[in-house]
Amino acid sequence: MRKVLYLSLLFLTACSTTRNLPEDETLYTGMKKTVVENRDASKAGDEALEEVYAALAVPPNNALFGSSSVRVPFPFGLWMYNAFKKSEKGLGRWMFNRFASEPVLISTVNPDVRVKVARNLLRDYGYFNGQVAYEVIPTKKRQAKIKYKVDMQQPYLLDSIFYSHYSARTDSLLHRRIVDKVLRSGDHFSVLKLDEERQRLSTLLRNAGYYYFRPEFIAFLADTTRQSGRISLKITPKADLPELVLRSWKIGNRSVALSGMNGEPPTDSLLYKDLMIYYQGKLHVRPVVLYNRFRLMPGETYSQIKQLRTQENINRLGIFKYADLQFTPRDTTQGNNVLDVQMNAAYDLPLDGELELNVTSKSNDQVGPGAAFSVTRRNLFGGGENLTVKLKGSYEWQTNNPVGGSSSVINSYELGASAALVIPRIVLPGMEYKELTYPATTTFRLYADQMNRAKYFKLLAFGGNATYDFQTSRVSRHSITPFKLTFNVLQSTTQRFDSVTNANPALYLSLKNQFIPAMNYTYTYDDAGVKNKRNHVWWETSLTSAGNITSGIYRLFGRSFNEEKKLLGNPFAQFLKLSSEVRYNYKITARQSLVARLSGGILYAYGNSEVAPYNEQFYIGGANSLRAFTIRSLGPGSYRPDAGNTYSYMDQTGNLKFEANVEYRFNLLGNLNGAIFLDAGNIWLLNDDIARPGGKFGLSKLGKEIALGTGAGLRYDLSFLVIRLDAGIGLHAPYETSKSGYYNIPSFKDGLGLHLAIGYPF
Repeated sequence: MRKVLYLSLLFLTACSTTRNLPEDETLYTGMKKTVVENRDASKAGDEALEEVYAALAVPPNNALFGSSSVRVPFPFGLWMYNAFKKSEKGLGRWMFNRFASEPVLISTVNPDVRVKVARNLLRDYGYFNGQVAYEVIPTKKRQAKIKYKVDMQQPYLLDSIFYSHYSARTDSLLHRRIVDKVLRSGDHFSVLKLDEERQRLSTLLRNAGYYYFRPEFIAFLADTTRQSGRISLKITPKADLPELVLRSWKIGNRSVALSGMNGEPPTDSLLYKDLMIYYQGKLHVRPVVLYNRFRLMPGETYSQIKQLRTQENINRLGIFKYADLQFTPRDTTQGNNVLDVQMNAAYDLPLDGELELNVTSKSNDQVGPGAAFSVTRRNLFGGGENLTVKLKGSYEWQTNNPVGGSSSVINSYELGASAALVIPRIVLPGMEYKELTYPATTTFRLYADQMNRAKYFKLLAFGGNATYDFQTSRVSRHSITPFKLTFNVLQSTTQRFDSVTNANPALYLSLKNQFIPAMNYTYTYDDAGVKNKRNHVWWETSLTSAGNITSGIYRLFGRSFNEEKKLLGNPFAQFLKLSSEVRYNYKITARQSLVARLSGGILYAYGNSEVAPYNEQFYIGGANSLRAFTIRSLGPGSYRPDAGNTYSYMDQTGNLKFEANVEYRFNLLGNLNGAIFLDAGNIWLLNDDIARPGGKFGLSKLGKEIALGTGAGLRYDLSFLVIRLDAGIGLHAPYETSKSGYYNIPSFKDGLGLHLAIGYPF
């Protein structure tokens, strides 16, 4: 009791946040809104202001989401600091070490220095007359906020730009690539742009053999006297550069030095063609693999891009802790221009393990834990091949009374095992050792999944596939699966499940025992990695063909096209599936963007199948789709299952899909971002289904059958993880409700969907 009283008294006395501050110090409690005068509303002006804001911003104690202006109302850390600052031992010292926060002081923020940094940033962006000032505004005794004032003034613009004092060969190189120049007349002056141009020129020269050339060897001479607000710029190499820098180099001898897993130095060597390999103990990588990764060939002119591609090729193998290239001139005499190159690398550990744990909560009131464990054997055959074996499992139980009012618990589980061999090249005749410019892999995979939906059905799916993934440019990726075979076995069903499928035969046909022999091609365009591009596009299109080659082989042997044919005693699926999705990210400012997504797909079963497999069909709704509606709760078309059927979501799939989303994203404070969104879409059937009336697609009723929802959300960005909370609000349901008109949501509660998720929806 005495300890409790002691802690209570200390807590009450701790409510002062300044009692133990050092003498003549003031507690910093955040920033007032920054005043900006003569603001430049251009893109360059926005970028300059963002840099200035970042230099001035300092979060105070108990800042909300890292904000510099908004605080949590209860400064617990400061209370603990003031209460236990003078405690030297015991509980008080433990409380101080555990919970106290060091006060952020005005002197710690140092606004004088920050103002100078902000002024320099304005000058770096061409606002040479720009000014930054501040004012300390007391709020309470020994507490104050800081108010900054930024006056941008008019920016300086680039006028004439000249390249001078280059050799004839270098001058020819510059003029051949003049269209790539970063600096252009009329642009805002920017130190960042000067650095980009330095880097461009250095890269251009290094790709032409000038190995020792560096960006810092480029000088800029600026003249601001010719015209007010204009800068004439001369770009020239620095004077008195060493002769080695001005020399073009060629590649000489090549070698590789491989250290052991614990850093043991090489003890043996072998010569493979013209590549000398030094290694320790046993050579764990095939010589031809190393040889084919080199892009720098003897006698060729040195090229920086070939150096980078050589390093990328080696690193893609995934078998080395590090790999770097070392260049050494044969000698430094004026007549020599040969560089010998050696790759130094050390083996990484051969085994890697990974454990994943999660807890799942589903819209059908199923919750439960899940786990996945995988082991990867690196460099299995000495060519960078990785073999990964993965085991996974999950268990779920019902959190409310199940259908029918029974009090028994519904338990479900899922078990799976897979083995994948990933080879870092295209495994095809004639391409075994051909190295592409961009990454390429071949993957062979076998898997088996056991699914048990208690009191409904038990399903086993197993199969395998072979997939080729490769790039043809920085923005274009291709994935080709020439062979994929899956076998679904519906092992057992219950009377409850049979009653559902009797009412909906299409559902049973999609889940019945069947082989799915398929081929797939996927193309992805992604320009997010392209520098100096303000807005970005992502587009992915996928085409799957199942059972057509198998059906064609049967046709050659006289079997009818529409006759049901079997593979190993079971029918096989036959369908075509096309899906496509495009996203556009329009950057308004550094902290605001407008992101749009348009997606759709069509699935057509024919020949040997009346209905496509269940897991190939489309569904809509949920945290990454129409957020005002739960997953699988819409469609097809205007169909709406009986409200009393808890498991009706099993029926709500279709073979035609359309979805459109637009989201305005903006920063709220610190690491907390906000979003306002609008979602629309639905799924349909291509043919009538008496069990799902209103499900067939038709243009005449399309407008009424597009579900529409809006809403807002919060995103907390931890840099490595984004935690997202979205509240979707229904505006229009595609089915008949108790309310007439376009806004046919019976009540606000009925149209509200809350979603807690990881990552952005698109």
